[in-house]
Amino acid sequence: MMMSHGYSLHSKSHFAAYGCRATKHVGEIPCGEPPHGRYGDPHYNSYPMDDKGYSHPSAPALPPTRHRASPRHRILVVEDDISIRQLSSSVLEMSGFQVDTAEDGLAGWEALNTNSYDLMITDNNMPNLSGFELIQKLRSEHMTLPVVMASGAIPTEALSRNPSLKLAGTLTKPFTKDELLVTVKRALHATKGR
Repeated sequence: MMMSHGYSLHSKSHFAAYGCRATKHVGEIPCGEPPHGRYGDPHYNSYPMDDKGYSHPSAPALPPTRHRASPRHRILVVEDDISIRQLSSSVLEMSGFQVDTAEDGLAGWEALNTNSYDLMITDNNMPNLSGFELIQKLRSEHMTLPVVMASGAIPTEALSRNPSLKLAGTLTKPFTKDELLVTVKRALHATKGR
């Protein structure tokens, strides 16, 4: 019988062995915690799991695993369209990035002067200060922050006339979440050694 949360139990006698009552309703959890690993965690309760997904208290406990925390990259998303700004921010946060947002180029410039970032993603056509103008200000202050321009109209001609405004990548709107993540990871990887 398959229970919720991926708990797989094979017989009513298995329930009885752990003091649980049997149930006829799929999805109902008959006791507090299952006696075996949960959510596919092979080290649940620090006991190794067998090939059926059960932990065995009689087996020696595994030593605690220490994971080195990798630093989270901090990204600034500068976008005047609130729905694109929120969607981009959510996608990046769910992928493990720390994200700040700004609603236009001027707010983006203020954020750049207040915080430190690993990458900036900016739209081009925005009020107060365009993405192109924001990149010009960034480079005139000798900031080497990698920039991805995400816009429906990438100013390729203006960018080619100004090689100092080199971009780490571009995204043409509309873009998918996969395109966003691939572009961000590529830009961060390319600048890793700098």
